[in-house]
Amino acid sequence: MAASTPAGSASGVAVRHRLRTWLLEGLTDMAKHHPGPHAGPQSAHRGQRWWRVMCLTGVDYFSTLGYQPGIAALAAGLLSPVATIVLVVVTLAGALPVYWRVAGESPHGQGSIAMLERLLPFWKGKLFVLALLGFAATDFLITITLSAADAATHLVENPHAGSVLHNQQMLITLILVALLGAVFLKGFLEAIGVAVALVGLYLALNVAVVVVGLWHVFTAPHVVTDWTRTLTTEHGNTLAMVGVALLVFPKLALGLSGFETGVAVMPHIEGDPTDTEERPTGRIRGAKKLLTTAAVIMSVFLIVTSLITTLLIPESAFKPGGSANGRALAYLAHEYLGSAFGTVYDVSTIAILWFAGASALAGLLNLMPQYLPRYGMAPHWARAVRPMVLVFTAVAFLVTWIFDADVDAQGGAYATGVLVLISSAAIAVTIAARRAGERGWTIGFAVVSVVFLYTTVANVIERPDGVKIGACFIAGIVLLSFLSRLARAFELRVTRVVLDEIAERFVRDAAHRKIRFIANEPERRDVAQYRDKLQQIRADNDLPESEDLVFVEVTVGDPSEFESELRVRGEVLHGRYRVLCVESSAISNALAALLLHVRDETGQRPHIYFEWTEGNPFTQFLRFFLFGQGEVAPVTREVLRVAEPDRERRPRVHVG
Repeated sequence: MAASTPAGSASGVAVRHRLRTWLLEGLTDMAKHHPGPHAGPQSAHRGQRWWRVMCLTGVDYFSTLGYQPGIAALAAGLLSPVATIVLVVVTLAGALPVYWRVAGESPHGQGSIAMLERLLPFWKGKLFVLALLGFAATDFLITITLSAADAATHLVENPHAGSVLHNQQMLITLILVALLGAVFLKGFLEAIGVAVALVGLYLALNVAVVVVGLWHVFTAPHVVTDWTRTLTTEHGNTLAMVGVALLVFPKLALGLSGFETGVAVMPHIEGDPTDTEERPTGRIRGAKKLLTTAAVIMSVFLIVTSLITTLLIPESAFKPGGSANGRALAYLAHEYLGSAFGTVYDVSTIAILWFAGASALAGLLNLMPQYLPRYGMAPHWARAVRPMVLVFTAVAFLVTWIFDADVDAQGGAYATGVLVLISSAAIAVTIAARRAGERGWTIGFAVVSVVFLYTTVANVIERPDGVKIGACFIAGIVLLSFLSRLARAFELRVTRVVLDEIAERFVRDAAHRKIRFIANEPERRDVAQYRDKLQQIRADNDLPESEDLVFVEVTVGDPSEFESELRVRGEVLHGRYRVLCVESSAISNALAALLLHVRDETGQRPHIYFEWTEGNPFTQFLRFFLFGQGEVAPVTREVLRVAEPDRERRPRVHVG
């Protein structure tokens, strides 16, 4: 027994190693790292054809046909087709041009959030982005849970479903969410393949339902005349009908979902061989085709389905508990194409509603790693696909449990997330057009922004629970982000160190003796400052005049940034003082990175000399955490300790 213990232990370690390797496989598969603006053609552009990626976003966008006609009927009654036309006009004349511009301005999957990120510097910009990410998380995660819950509803309410499924809405929804996560754990290409098959089948079945529905409408002319007569009686004239349609438009806003995910998954669209990360022209062109094709297909279906469902389904059937509530097209499929076809339609609807969360999950997997790890507000493993799939699946479980898998209860949060993101996109492109001096586009986008802001405000007033849920997501993201940033405060945080020619010469010359640096705060930079500093360091550390010393000065740029490249510039000041000048987001991390780089390049352990800073240690740590300054010496030593566990190889820190 004793002899078997080491083997068992080794086996356990091997299993854990394989599990870790599997989880972190393809660390940048979804959240692609871009080499920089000067990169040449990249193999990363060999993605999927735009129409295949459209199917991935389309499982979310097109699946709204499962419930959008019913929502329109409940909101607008007999005026549903007119209200839907207003929605289509806003889609094609408003949302589509906005996201065309977003695709061109932000082609790496960050969407409109990246455009707005540039407007606010420092921590204000980071907090603003975290707030928008909160609404994006609301949109995408509620898409996953709401769609799975609606799929479960279709399954439970199917006439052929056995009694065993009744009252099992929660369990079925959780199973569907788990299966969705399992698909993404398997691989992204598998998710696209499933999406193509589901979208193709679902659209084909909807074409059959639409054609049969239109045939019944046209072969019974009294249906149309009765409808128009009733509309005229209730609303008087066309202008009044349009006015009412505009008032109920915010309730139909779910029909706008799909645009943000369309730009979020842009990195997976196949580009041209000549594409660069700075300007992926082929990818942008493919994204515009994706957005346009999806919007046109959806617009046609929305108008036609709202017409046939309004004319052919009794108004009472749309109400809660009615046979067409949340499943208007499924009602028509059973009514006019028979039970067998209706069941096939139900199965396809359940499947696409279940997989509608795929586009949302793909958007989350691409969007979150673009920001949080870069801000230091998520662990390194947050750039890997599989761990994030597990995290988002767990959150989706929690949301499903909180809302008891109720579709209606999640509708407000879903609409709020969609509308906030579209409104922010409209504002972002308005600002971009104004900065580019495009007066016509600026006015046009400003009008679109006003429309979406009105829609957002109206939706929030009617369903304030959406903002409350969004606020919970924002608070959760901000709290977890700052805890992660706090936990990673003593990481090296420098991706690469680059020395210019003069700086390299300073290091080479110093390597012939002991390499000694003086950490100096750049203030006056006159002769007296360097002379006095040099004398103080020699006196505090009992260094003879013969010792060679080089000053290192770090200027803090944007302290809210986390990871950055360190560029070191060498200068000779006042004809005798050699200075290495660095700009970074944090002084201590920059000094530690420079010391380790010099050690690796020269093979020597460099020494660096500090003086103590006056002040409360806790206050100094807050200064370091928020502004990259504070008590530099002990933090530099701690960063070195974390980065280099071997004390014999660690650069030496002296404080006097």
